[in-house]
Amino acid sequence: MHLDTVFTQIDYDKFTYHPGIMDTLQVFEITEGDIPDSDEDLNVREIKGSLEEILEHYLDRKITLIPCAGGEKTSAEREQWNDGTNTLCIAPGVVVVYNRNNITNNILREHGIKVIEMSSAELSRGRGGPRCMSMPLIREDLR
Repeated sequence: MHLDTVFTQIDYDKFTYHPGIMDTLQVFEITEGDIPDSDEDLNVREIKGSLEEILEHYLDRKITLIPCAGGEKTSAEREQWNDGTNTLCIAPGVVVVYNRNNITNNILREHGIKVIEMSSAELSRGRGGPRCMSMPLIREDLR
């Protein structure tokens, strides 16, 4: 499964995620090799902590994790099947989503996200969300 199918940044400090990943999540930091007398090109180390703690550390800000369908198990599984967390962020706080994920879409709005819904009757049958069907060529540095 692709990461953006279960976890997507949707604003500077907000992320949507599928609750089912939390029990099996492993996070690794990959940096350029800088070990003296080593031929290694990359350094890889596992990072311990909650997803929230890790993101706050690396982004240097408080963050908000928004679970698909509010985290309610049955609804989260149903909406995740329809790519509830596979959002296409077109600007900080502005996302394109499938209209069939009512619970998740409303929760995103409650968190101040501008939600642009698109019909997914045929698109979702191909098993891919709005983010999967995009190809950004140029991205501005928003800092």
